[in-house]
Amino acid sequence: MQRRISAILTAAGESTRMGLSKPLLEWDGVPLVRFQIDSLLDAGAHEVVVVLGHESERVECHVSGDYVRSVMNADYRHGKTTSVLRGILSADPDATDLVLLAVDQPRPSWVVKRLIESHVENDALITSPRHEGRGGHPLVFSASLRGELESITDEGQGVREVFDVHRGEVNEVMFDDSIVRLDLNTPEEYNAARARYGA
Repeated sequence: MQRRISAILTAAGESTRMGLSKPLLEWDGVPLVRFQIDSLLDAGAHEVVVVLGHESERVECHVSGDYVRSVMNADYRHGKTTSVLRGILSADPDATDLVLLAVDQPRPSWVVKRLIESHVENDALITSPRHEGRGGHPLVFSASLRGELESITDEGQGVREVFDVHRGEVNEVMFDDSIVRLDLNTPEEYNAARARYGA
């Protein structure tokens, strides 16, 4: 069966702790949102759905190209789950698998590609990267879980709860590189990450 991988890239938050718009931060010479889009496509995603919210007009000009589209989450102030849900509901209905990634989790294409390949080879329900015993991102979900993912809420069951229900079936992929756990939340974290990863 031909796999159709839909990647959901959430880029709607207000970046309160960062003080600057995270999607527009420079990473590897381009805005972070552009880096993430290109990485997901290079890794094998057949489409990237970018969920916008805060400063959407400034970010949207960097969301372009074949197999890339943006959707607006008017409820972005109500939490990250609203953006994940908006992306899932907007993804290709024929997708066989869903990759979930936030814009502030920069991942080179080789990381995402390795996860997708392992997910497909193992016909996995969920695939998660691991580094030194701890989970990272992105997560890859089989579309067989789409119904559960489309029922997530900020108040009740979120992505973490869906993951926990199926924890015994998770395909874990071990990485030596801590980049699978990298999150950019503050200027200090951003500057340290750029220095460490040469971005």
